[in-house]
Amino acid sequence: MGLFSKLKAVLTKTRDGISKKLNELFAKDKIGEDFYEELEDILISADVSVKTTMEIVDEIRDVAIKEKCKDKEYVIELLKKELFETIDYADGLQITSPAVIMVVGVNGVGKTTTIGKLANKFVKEGKSVTIAAADTFRAAAADQLSVWAERAKVRIIKHSEGADASAVVFDAIESAKAKNTDVLIIDTAGRLHVKANLMEELKKMDRVVKREYPAANYYKLIALDATTGQNAYNQVEVFNEAVGIDGIILTKLDGTAKGGFIISLSYELEVPVCFVGTGEKIDDIEDFNAQDFVDSMF
Repeated sequence: MGLFSKLKAVLTKTRDGISKKLNELFAKDKIGEDFYEELEDILISADVSVKTTMEIVDEIRDVAIKEKCKDKEYVIELLKKELFETIDYADGLQITSPAVIMVVGVNGVGKTTTIGKLANKFVKEGKSVTIAAADTFRAAAADQLSVWAERAKVRIIKHSEGADASAVVFDAIESAKAKNTDVLIIDTAGRLHVKANLMEELKKMDRVVKREYPAANYYKLIALDATTGQNAYNQVEVFNEAVGIDGIILTKLDGTAKGGFIISLSYELEVPVCFVGTGEKIDDIEDFNAQDFVDSMF
């Protein structure tokens, strides 16, 4: 199953909500000011932000008026074009070896599972991978990650529970350099901005990577649970302020009818979506494609 097919499946709830409402809107057979107001409501109901929604609809209205067009299919294509350009606004991310990928995020978003999927994906692409179990805060986190490392057939560097997370990162970097590893993926403890000590720990790990492996291409990716919708804004902003965020990994997209939030989040915060989880199996992660995402919403 290709990415488009997988996205089509995981976006069922979002698509059903949008398609049904769009069909009801077009059934009224009248494209006027009321139409555009209702279109705004539909996008907002899919969790596209008010600000981004208004910009998208204003652009569609301007083009439609200029072209004197009131055709349903034409307006839908305009909508798709605007959604694509909005979500594709942030510069994309190309992972280049030697790479260090630090995965951050709050508790419960699926970081550990995602790291296992990423490791497996890179291995299938012919890359050597090492995982650093730098979540020494959560009980049995390293054991859980070890299971995924074994499934993906990659090395894992870990210390005892409660150990210094930065020491794990240091040892993993030394190992990765010694073995010319293509990709080092660092797991981190789930944290919120209210946990000041954990945020400081994250900053320390960030400094260790920069100091000990300046030759690496360093990427900081935040895992976001798609079911949180607009609440994800605060998460990205907090982690961006702490260490800088280069990209987003979307998880649990199949569990929400509000997948539209990612359109405005990428646009307004200028952070691209890099990967998307499409299921629970180890192979269920894909490179994100903005056009496929938009097409899958309709």
